Amino acid sequence: MVTEHRYAARLSWAGSTGIGYDHYPREHQVVVAGDPLRMSSDPHFGGDPESRNPEQLLVMAASSCQLLSFLAVAARARLDVVAYDDDAVGLMTEGDGPAWVESIELRPRIELAPGSRTDRMQRLVEIAHRECFIARSLRSGMKIEATVVVEGQDVVVVQVADAAAPRVEPQRG
Repeated sequence: MVTEHRYAARLSWAGSTGIGYDHYPREHQVVVAGDPLRMSSDPHFGGDPESRNPEQLLVMAASSCQLLSFLAVAARARLDVVAYDDDAVGLMTEGDGPAWVESIELRPRIELAPGSRTDRMQRLVEIAHRECFIARSLRSGMKIEATVVVEGQDVVVVQVADAAAPRVEPQRG
């Protein structure tokens, strides 16, 4: 039996593009689970730097999904994770053709309970990455460089990486 999961969001924008590319408003509102979120485009594309932009939310989604996947994998493995912080970064370059977020780097700092074993961390981070729905949905390259901490000491650094899918050029014609 196939189970479907649907995810809803509502987006609203009003303005006029008749005034040209440099002047139309990029600000809009998204509502997810009843909570409004003020959005805009990246400031480089004329957006409001005080608002969130879709590129930031893409990186946030990848980071959050990896966290949740790792916690599930760790719990099933009976590994006691007591803290997890991530400084995630996405990279979008502009060149010939359309821009895209070509890479996302996650740098979690995973703190384990005192006395925890760390010999399975490489495998657990890899499994979590494979099970992350968002990572599997993206064609961006993904790199995870996890620092594992036990009793305040950095014990091991784990690395997992996927190459980006080929750039897709727009069809002309």
